[in-house]
Amino acid sequence: MLPINPWEHQNAVKSLYSKCVGTVCIKHQITRMELDILLFLANNPRFDTAADMVEIRYLSKSQVSVSVKELEGHGYIRKEYENRNRKTAHLKVCKKAEEIIRDGQGAQEKFLQIMLKGFSREEIGIMRKYNERILENLNTYLKEDME
Repeated sequence: MLPINPWEHQNAVKSLYSKCVGTVCIKHQITRMELDILLFLANNPRFDTAADMVEIRYLSKSQVSVSVKELEGHGYIRKEYENRNRKTAHLKVCKKAEEIIRDGQGAQEKFLQIMLKGFSREEIGIMRKYNERILENLNTYLKEDME
């Protein structure tokens, strides 16, 4: 038997996060995927392509594609191309999306405050370190499995 079960609280974590960001989606009349894309771009500025989102967050290509089109249509993001390379679109957040992102990041902060209530900075640092190692293990296995 495993000393810990990493899936034991997974649904509770997902439910809490959905509850926190759900109000932002309702307020701004966007889908959860659209909010996730805006927050991904804002929180990870060096990863700015749809392919980055699919690879890093394990999102569906088709869902990302549809949501990027919607966000672009509403003027929340724009595509830029480097060196005439029309294959790779770099997604840039537009000023119109700033309030949505601010609200979304506030919801993420609330989520973390609830989840990490009572933990010291040192304990959070240790958890972060262990979580990074776990994520590295997962990504290594998943990438090897896909090859």
